[in-house]
Amino acid sequence: MNDKCVVLVTGGNKGIGFQVARELALLGGTVLVGARSETNGKDAVSKLMSEGLRADLIPIDVTDQKSIQTAENLIRERYGRLDVLINNAGIAIDAGMSPSQLSIDTLKQTFETNFFGAFLVTQTMLPLLRNANAGRVVNVSSGLGSLTLNSDPDSEFAGVKLIAYNSSKAALNSLTIQFAYELRDTSIKVNSADPGYTATDLNGHSGTRTVEQAAGIIIKLATLDESGPTGGFFDENGSVPW
Repeated sequence: MNDKCVVLVTGGNKGIGFQVARELALLGGTVLVGARSETNGKDAVSKLMSEGLRADLIPIDVTDQKSIQTAENLIRERYGRLDVLINNAGIAIDAGMSPSQLSIDTLKQTFETNFFGAFLVTQTMLPLLRNANAGRVVNVSSGLGSLTLNSDPDSEFAGVKLIAYNSSKAALNSLTIQFAYELRDTSIKVNSADPGYTATDLNGHSGTRTVEQAAGIIIKLATLDESGPTGGFFDENGSVPW
């Protein structure tokens, strides 16, 4: 990370996203805070700039293709490239619902943000990532997206069966594999990160980990050197099973 690195963090105005934005800015990068709410985005940028960090607001709604394209145009005009993309924006709205109780609208809404949003943002920003010397894409996933852990009755979160959230993160992991394979002969690396059960708005701050702890693996994957992995799923302890 250096003063020429340009980083976009979707959902970068709060929680894990804001912490990741702050830490990457502290490492010297110019951080683009991707936020659906312009007001909240401006507040986040102001906080970062008050620390002497380089930050810019990029209004973006990952469920709106026009908004994503507008964001790409803005980044292209201002910076000409993108070194790091953190697909962090996500929702969890199916707590307490079994598959037989879940409405199709809740399932679709979850996938619109957690999967289709990440797909569209990555696809749209790819030309800018190709303009960088060594692009990095980090998809913020979850251990709940691991089919192996989901099917293990001895897993720590074996009883956490959120069909919309879990399946959307499993799909996001598949997206990681697919893009990493397509880009295998380029300098772009694509990986999934499991930040752990973190206290954020996503879970009503019931998580057991801090945003500082959660950010660690995301920062590591965002700053991989050329010998680093691609197409993997990692937490702070190493590889996470698919």
